[in-house]
Amino acid sequence: MKFFIAVNGRKVKQGMLIVLISFFTALLFFSQSSLYIPVFGTKDGPKAIYKGDKGIGLTFNIGWGDVQAEPILDVLEEKEVRSATFFLSGAWAEKHPDTVKRMVELGYEIGSLGYAYEDYTELEDEEIKRDILKSIEILKKQDVKEITLLRSPTGHFDERTLKIADQLGLTVVHWSINSQDWKNPGVDKIIENIKKAKKGDIILMHASDSATQTAEALPEILSILKDKDELVNLSILIANGKVRTKLVP
Repeated sequence: MKFFIAVNGRKVKQGMLIVLISFFTALLFFSQSSLYIPVFGTKDGPKAIYKGDKGIGLTFNIGWGDVQAEPILDVLEEKEVRSATFFLSGAWAEKHPDTVKRMVELGYEIGSLGYAYEDYTELEDEEIKRDILKSIEILKKQDVKEITLLRSPTGHFDERTLKIADQLGLTVVHWSINSQDWKNPGVDKIIENIKKAKKGDIILMHASDSATQTAEALPEILSILKDKDELVNLSILIANGKVRTKLVP
């Protein structure tokens, strides 16, 4: 009987050891996964901002096209919304100086979307820097006085992009809510994608010609967002309290 108890006690200890090892293995895996999921910065280096603390940041990317930007500006002006940030590619801005002028006159914040709408993760450092500087040169010629924000043209970036932007005095801004409007999933779906927005969120929308349903969805979106929190320019969202960044492994 004593031998039977000793054997089972050993088995219990072994079982407990297995449970503990499994627990710590799972904990380690979870920790590593948690560190991997955020992919927007380095621990000690510059980081990309994807969320703020107060207000909601409504942003529009424009990389190409001749049709959709003006109707979106019409809706914003009609609804008396002056707090929105437009990220413009230099190539687009170069071809549409009148639209850029209208944005400036209406008081919208303008950031760089690069010049040629290329994937920065596939370019050499000097190519990235040259593309950013060319876009800033174009925007400054169009009376955009202060350019401090950069959004990677395709949404893809790495540690090199963050460092180059930082060297140029720019903050890389990503997003926390993606409207998916460029896919044209239907006006109701675009609105649904944005309904989950809350205080501090940065919303990605598009005013390129690929986004054919954005202008139609925008009035309802603006109504929803106004009930959630104040719409603010990104520079205010970033400066207004604690911002949230993510790490690049």
